[in-house]
Amino acid sequence: MSREYTEITVVGEDDTGLIARVTTLLFERDINIEDLDQAVRDRVFRMTMTVDTAEMTCSQAELREALSGLGEELGVDIQVRFPADRETRTIAVLVTKESHCLEALFEAWADGELGADISVIIGNHDDLEPLAEHYGVDFHDIGDEKGNPDEERLLDLLAEYDTDLIVLARYMRILSPNVVFRYEDRIINVHPSLLPAFPGAEAYRQARDEGVRIAGVTAHYVTTDLDQGPIITQRAFDVPPGTTVEEIERRGQPLEAEAILEAVRLHLDKAVSVYHGRTELRDDADADEYRFGLPDSVSGLLPDRPIDGLGEAVAEPDD
Repeated sequence: MSREYTEITVVGEDDTGLIARVTTLLFERDINIEDLDQAVRDRVFRMTMTVDTAEMTCSQAELREALSGLGEELGVDIQVRFPADRETRTIAVLVTKESHCLEALFEAWADGELGADISVIIGNHDDLEPLAEHYGVDFHDIGDEKGNPDEERLLDLLAEYDTDLIVLARYMRILSPNVVFRYEDRIINVHPSLLPAFPGAEAYRQARDEGVRIAGVTAHYVTTDLDQGPIITQRAFDVPPGTTVEEIERRGQPLEAEAILEAVRLHLDKAVSVYHGRTELRDDADADEYRFGLPDSVSGLLPDRPIDGLGEAVAEPDD
């Protein structure tokens, strides 16, 4: 019997009885719960469920209406994503002032290589609005004069554009749990370091100050813990002695764009899944189609011995 996996997300103020009310509604409609996860952060409650709606005794519209009504009664936001909804694959890109990652996303989209439509650009400054206009994509500035974003406006826009995936293209603001919980495992960020090293601001400067000889970038899913989300792809580059922060940044920016494009591709291809806080390649995905870290050509340059053990020097001679 085939299954139809549907995603349900509940976000709001923590209160007793929330889980029981939602699960009871589902059971009454013959909907089986396959997976359930919950968390509370800064008094914001989040529950995500994967349910099987193949045998449910109501229509999709009726289930949406029932859950919406329950959400209003409980004072929480309940979102439902049926399997067909995932095929829309629309991307909202969040930006600040740096253009390189957004430019790479636009170029891939224009060449038909992105695998999804960029539906809207949302910034906390308006510096990149001309680039969005060049590609004919709507731009919305949700920041005040200091760049502080209006997250309620952000959520309204994400809903208005029916966002499937959020890409942080050097968006220099931290998303609150109110946003992250609503788009669990659907927000990708690129960070200018080989995480978990050098999280937070000015990662390239941190790398230079620590005297690293190899630096890099990381594309990862966003969680409520800063720069600690599941890693998707990474890229690395040499940092010769005497390299300035500006030179490190010039070396890193093209790799930031490359890493985030590969991470978006992996997500849209459904090639990776998040399991116990880390990404795993799905069983039906071909690892050779993707580049997660260093290119294969580097493997031939690495020494293959010695490794721990007694080694050839003390091995018994052949008879």
